[in-house]
Amino acid sequence: MKNTITKVITGVSVVLALFTAKNVNAQTTPADKWRLGIGLEVGRPIGNAHDISNFELGGTARLQYGLSNSTALTLTSGYYNMFGKNITVLDANAAGTTVTVKSKDLGIIPVKLGIKSFLAHRLYFGAEAGAGFETTSLYGDGSKDTKLILSPTIGYATKVIDLGLRYEGFFGQGNSYGLIGLRIAYGFGL
Repeated sequence: MKNTITKVITGVSVVLALFTAKNVNAQTTPADKWRLGIGLEVGRPIGNAHDISNFELGGTARLQYGLSNSTALTLTSGYYNMFGKNITVLDANAAGTTVTVKSKDLGIIPVKLGIKSFLAHRLYFGAEAGAGFETTSLYGDGSKDTKLILSPTIGYATKVIDLGLRYEGFFGQGNSYGLIGLRIAYGFGL
């Protein structure tokens, strides 16, 4: 997990260095305009989430408001599902033997505020923070956690298509995890 976080921090630092050293030429975020994007999310769980899942699938809606021709504020929400995988555990009834069981799916409703800043024509850096509300319990007690979400993104956007590659970290309640995800979205002006 530390190695992944180090890579993410390094990647974000490189992107920020490029952003401050380059003149911006953005054409996809008109100032004072609203846009809506509907996206499909696919991802690979990492950290503790990889113990229970190999695949994440979801959908999101992103409302975007152009502060300038190169910067926009975003509000993103939707639903993620981390599909449970088969895992091998010790059999509680027979000492020394194992059984294969299917993990529960983990559902999450993300609500994130962010900023999207164009580094060059159609290339952008985004950063979002918010809360992730678990809709399923991974524990026998039925508890569902609310996680802090932090998510840097690098992406490519045209007037109708938005492709974003991101790391999304979920932190809190002693069980932190993350995912590496791709968002493919269709966007339009409002």
